[in-house]
This record gives sequence, C-alpha cells and structure tokens, in this order.
Amino acid sequence: MKQIFEIGHNDIRLFLRSKAGYAWLFVVPIVFVYFMGVAFRGAGGDPSNPRPGVLLENLDTNFLGATLVAELDAQGMRLIGQEKRNEAERGIRIPADFTQRVLGRKQTKVTFFELEGSGAEAAFLIELRLLRAIVAMNSHLIELAARSDSANPIDEAGLQRTMATPNPVALNARFAGRDPIPSGFNQSLPGTLTMFLMMNLLIFGGASIAEERTNGVLRRLAVYPIRRWELVLGKVYGRFLLGCVQIVFVLLLGRFVFGVNIGHNIGGLLLTLGLYAWVAASLGVLIGSLVVNEDKVVGLCVLASMVMAAMGGCWWPMEIVPETMKTIGHLFPTAWAMDSLHRLISFGGGLETVLAPLGVLALFAAVANAGAAKAFRF
Repeated sequence: MKQIFEIGHNDIRLFLRSKAGYAWLFVVPIVFVYFMGVAFRGAGGDPSNPRPGVLLENLDTNFLGATLVAELDAQGMRLIGQEKRNEAERGIRIPADFTQRVLGRKQTKVTFFELEGSGAEAAFLIELRLLRAIVAMNSHLIELAARSDSANPIDEAGLQRTMATPNPVALNARFAGRDPIPSGFNQSLPGTLTMFLMMNLLIFGGASIAEERTNGVLRRLAVYPIRRWELVLGKVYGRFLLGCVQIVFVLLLGRFVFGVNIGHNIGGLLLTLGLYAWVAASLGVLIGSLVVNEDKVVGLCVLASMVMAAMGGCWWPMEIVPETMKTIGHLFPTAWAMDSLHRLISFGGGLETVLAPLGVLALFAAVANAGAAKAFRF
C-alpha cells in the first residue's frame, strides 16, 4: 500500500507544478458553469414551483390596481421593480385609469409586453398566470356585484371580504410521474463538473502514461520491487486526488458564489463524485495503457469525454430527451453520475435514493480498474 500512495502523491505533485493545467482545472469549468447556467436559467424558484420574474408597472394608485397585483402574486409570479429589471422575463403594465374604468363598467386592458434580451422559455407560463389572475379578479367582481342590490356595488371593503371567502373548489396542480426539469446553476454546476472531471482525468491519466512510456519512466519503475497492479492503482490514485481537488473547488464556488443548494446532502454528493472520479481516473489509465501515441491519446480523450457529456445529460437535462436517448445515455458513467447529483441537488432526495446510481458507478470503477491492470504494459 505504501508504494500506491507514494506513486499517487508524486504524480499529483508533478501535475500541480505545471501551471498550464490550472486553467482547465479551475478557470474554464467556472466559466462554463456561469454561461451555461445563465443560458439555461429556469423561471426562478424551486423547479417544482417556478416563480418567473415579471417586471410590474402599476400606474393605477387605486384599490383595484393593488388587488390585481395581489392576485398576480397569488398566482405564483415573482414581481420585480425597475431596479431589478434585468431579472425579469416579461413585463405587465396596469394602466393609470384601471380602477376608474372598471368602476365605470368600461372595458380596460392590461398590457403584457416583452423585454429586450429576455428569453422565451417562461413567456407561456407568465401569460397563463396573468390570465388566471385576471379571471380570478373578474370572478370576485362578479360575485360581489351579484350579492349587492346597490347601484354601485363594488367597493374596497366588500371586495376584500369576497376575496377572503374560502373557495368551495380548489385545484391542486403538481408534477405527476416525473421529476421537475433541472435548470440554471442546478443543471450547469453538476453538468460542468461531471464533464470536466471526465475530460481532465482522461487526458491527464492517458497522456501521462503514454509520455512516461515514451520517456522510459515506466521501464525504470519495472526494476523496482513493485507489482504491476500496485503501479496501476498508484496511477489511478494520483488522478483520483486531482479529481478531488477539482471537486472541492467547484462545490465551494457553487455553494458560495452560485447559490446551489449542496449543503443538505453533502455526504451523498462527495460519495457520488468520489466514485465518479475513480471511474474517470481508471478509464484514463486504461486509455494510456492501450494507446501508445500521446497526441492520439489526447484527441481520443477529448472526443470520448465530449460524447459522454452530451449523451449523459451534462449539456442539457436528461428529462427533456426521448426515452431511447436516455437508454443510450445510461451506457456511460456520466448519465449515472448526473442522475445521482440531480437527485441530491434538485430533487431533494437523500442518500437512500441514489443507491442504484452509486452501485452502477462502483461497477464501472471495478471494470475499468480491472481493464487497466490487464492492459498495462511497462
């Protein structure tokens, strides 16, 4: 065991002395997390109860304008003022004569408008909730008018009493038969970390083995009293330590910079990422054992990691792809890692909910380790 630890510690020390690798280890993943998180941000809030940001311009100072605002909030909109305009997906404008026209029994219009630079993914949800808010308010007005014999039945106190009356029928809407779709940094953080762990450990593992074979380092190691399986485990262990450095760095940035909720299930996250890093490290050593040319190793590792990232749900949630693509994606360890990470981060599951993905990742690691040990040549 001593030889395994010495080889691993020496390999990571040599890697960390090369400043060129720091960009791919720390800088590039964080850039990807930010831009992918912004590009695919959701409607805001919990994925199972999204609250899209809406710029509200209430020009009416009377009670019906305030009532409509309350209904919009009750329908699940996140109302935003001008100071946070850039966070809004769409805008709603209540005209200044809104109350006056409604009390005068005249038609009035609420404006629903698009903001420059806003995405289209939340537009339908916002429009639907605006419609529901207007229908709810009209229902209260009709109910109040039907109960009153006065010529002017609508007043603020009466409307408040009508709105406070419990509804005899309630609608309970929720996700059925599937998980909510991860979005924003809840998708980009685990996806980017999974992709770059695979890419970095494949390249570092494969290229360094090929380089050491070319330079004669492996031949010199062969004269020492060390078994082949100990050398392979030492090489895998060194790459695993490199993965641990990246895991800790990205998780800390995700928690304190991007606000991703990782604290509740930190044990499950570390176990998932640790197993996945061992899989990636073992695959890197396996590729370095099979492919002699260092340039070919790098090209193969980049291509393999990109394919596994795309098919495994690192670039987009697996929840939006057809069932056939899901099945194909789960031929790769990336998909099982993403399943476990989403279950722990986005869906609020505990360790007991990710035992199956962890078992599959452990199987991947065992097979890759065995393959690397068998294929390794000094």
